[in-house]
Amino acid sequence: MNLHQFRFVQEAVRRNLNLTETAKSLHTSQPGVSKAILELEEELGVDIFARHGKRLRRITEPGEQVLKSVEIIMREVSNLKRIGEEFSKRDAGRLSIAATHTQARYVLPEPIARLRKQFPQVQLSLHQGTPEQVARMLLEETADVGLATESLDLFDGLVSLPCYEWQHVLLMPADHALAEVPQLTLEQLALEPLITYHPSFTGRARIDKAFALRHLTPNIVLDAIDADVIKTYVQLGMGIGIVAEMAVRDDAPGSDWVTRPLGQLFGRNLARIAFKKGSYLRNFVYVFAQSLSDRLSRDLLERAMSGDGTDYEL
Repeated sequence: MNLHQFRFVQEAVRRNLNLTETAKSLHTSQPGVSKAILELEEELGVDIFARHGKRLRRITEPGEQVLKSVEIIMREVSNLKRIGEEFSKRDAGRLSIAATHTQARYVLPEPIARLRKQFPQVQLSLHQGTPEQVARMLLEETADVGLATESLDLFDGLVSLPCYEWQHVLLMPADHALAEVPQLTLEQLALEPLITYHPSFTGRARIDKAFALRHLTPNIVLDAIDADVIKTYVQLGMGIGIVAEMAVRDDAPGSDWVTRPLGQLFGRNLARIAFKKGSYLRNFVYVFAQSLSDRLSRDLLERAMSGDGTDYEL
């Protein structure tokens, strides 16, 4: 057996058992992929996949166990490569970061700029996606580091740590009636046309839950994944906006628009940083993580990555 066979099996699973797509992604031929998998099955003495003709239909019970071992082997191969790079190139290499739009647009620019200045030989890649896509990019090793508010703690294959807390804020014209209200209520917000995030993004679940607990139905006239889009439509007069506080933190002060904190209504949100379990983290990855939060000391990260069962929740 060899690494090529393991890689073909792993990629076939990622491609939903479609051997045509598997071969295309690995830049090889479909017959070559089929042959390699069959040879591995013959050597192991078990079928990894159940077939209908030449098509793979499902993963067999012994196949599930084989895949777990393959995952460990391929992860350690990746770690060996990283260790080699760490000691041969020192502070050079590539760092791939996956994040939601809010994190990429409002949180990461300064930490990435500082990292680039400190490690000029590190090439950076920034991927944006939904929280679930961020998790998948980590699991598939498309990304080394992930940052999002939702989902990262729901995947067994990830190590996720609390990074920082944030709250939603209300964005509205300065002359809006609610701008003068000292203590906003959910009942008041429910009567207004609201513009906020898509249900999968940036703490929207907390907003929906808060209204539901009070048996209120908010009038959400537009949802989006991008806070800049929300702000644009608020400025057009379509409604008032509920956005993450990071999205308005650096806005130039003025008299036309005002914000009001909503933590008392929707609670605090927790952004998390995540890595694939068992990954070897290079020095500049630790430095980058520490730049995101004072909580993320190297000692804490090393203990978390080694499987320390300590509860790191805030």
